[in-house]
Amino acid sequence: MLNFIWLALILIAVLLGGFTGKIREVSDGAINSANAAVTLALGLIAVMTLWLGLMRLAEKAGLIGRLGALLKPLMVWLFPEVPPHHPAMGAILMNMAANILGLNNAATPLGLRAMSELNRLNPRPGVATNAMCMLLAINTSSITLIPVTVIALLAAAKGKNPTSIIGTSLAATAVAHLAAIATCKVLEKTRWYRLPPVAATAENALAAPAENAAGAAEGQAVAEEASAADAALPWVPQARLILAFFGVLFLAMFVVTAFPESIGRAVPSEEAGRFFLLRMIDALSLLAIPWLILIFPLYAALRRVPVYDEFVEGGKEGFQIAIRILPYVVAMLVAIGMFRAAGGLDLLTGALRPITNLVGFPPELVPLALIRPFSGSASLGVFSDLLRQFGPDHFITLTAATFYGCSETTFYVIAVYFGSVGVRRTRHAIPAGIVADIVGPVASVLVCRAVFGPL
Repeated sequence: MLNFIWLALILIAVLLGGFTGKIREVSDGAINSANAAVTLALGLIAVMTLWLGLMRLAEKAGLIGRLGALLKPLMVWLFPEVPPHHPAMGAILMNMAANILGLNNAATPLGLRAMSELNRLNPRPGVATNAMCMLLAINTSSITLIPVTVIALLAAAKGKNPTSIIGTSLAATAVAHLAAIATCKVLEKTRWYRLPPVAATAENALAAPAENAAGAAEGQAVAEEASAADAALPWVPQARLILAFFGVLFLAMFVVTAFPESIGRAVPSEEAGRFFLLRMIDALSLLAIPWLILIFPLYAALRRVPVYDEFVEGGKEGFQIAIRILPYVVAMLVAIGMFRAAGGLDLLTGALRPITNLVGFPPELVPLALIRPFSGSASLGVFSDLLRQFGPDHFITLTAATFYGCSETTFYVIAVYFGSVGVRRTRHAIPAGIVADIVGPVASVLVCRAVFGPL
């Protein structure tokens, strides 16, 4: 499907640009998008090195295995083909947590690490497994607790209550998330997307059973190794007391950050009147990254893991992944940039306007709903334009902010994640992402009408 979509975008862009006199814009769009893709991919190196190094420490210290054990029933249902204690489970858990907290700069490296680990269990190189498709569905429709970007824009525009969209975003993302997961679970069993036996797709049918058995044996060996390593790691004296001390420090810092008036600090008037739960959420988002960077090395050091050496070893993978995904990102962003420059999105918006009017979907939101799956920067520009037109407290603006926060750049995510492991046959990952892209805006409109009143 990705092959068809990519070719269709380029074909339509060239033909449309030629007949509408925008062929120069199409050419510029291709070059500019290619440059932007290279900058984006290379910009991932630093942050990926950081988070993959931290993930290495968490794995070596046995922390990932413990986190996986806590959510084992849910993870086994979502990813039944992955051994419960496999490193992929820990990376998936951390990726999900980063997405929920809105830590996008951490979510992508953790997701790419999870995809790499899932690929180790893949007996069909180049073909997405059910677990890989589920990981993509979770990332393209992730539940969002704090849509930081749009809240900042609403606040900068002097909105009366910029954080009012936290509740609506949470509700809309939950609906889109469940829709994407359900779509994955249904499609993976259909005759169009069901995986054939390994023997039917292997070049050598006699070798396929051995490869499948080897994959299963590897997964079991990894699980046993992780369990044994955790049991064998010694704690430094008074390690649990040290962890408890830092836990108390975190709680104290959390209280001071959320409620600075508790220690006599002055609080801006607009902050003082906010609901206490929103202040707690903001504080958690602010403290999450520095404390994760602290806790992983601290926990590993308390388990006598050589933290510097292991961090460097894990960070080496960041550069390799960033270079590996570069061609995939360039290919996808060039096609999208050409299509947008030719006026394809504007044409599609006009064609769908009668349908959206019929079902009661505000026509002003159609461009954002169409652009969001393709380009984060372009959709942010569309949202900013709506903010200028209607102001920060209008129903249209608040609804746009809600589903901007509850949707993702689906085709970019698919290109990056699958490109990192060389997957070309994406199976049902794209349909599941598109379902989330449709359900998210619709749910946002319904939820915002219930919360903010009718248009």
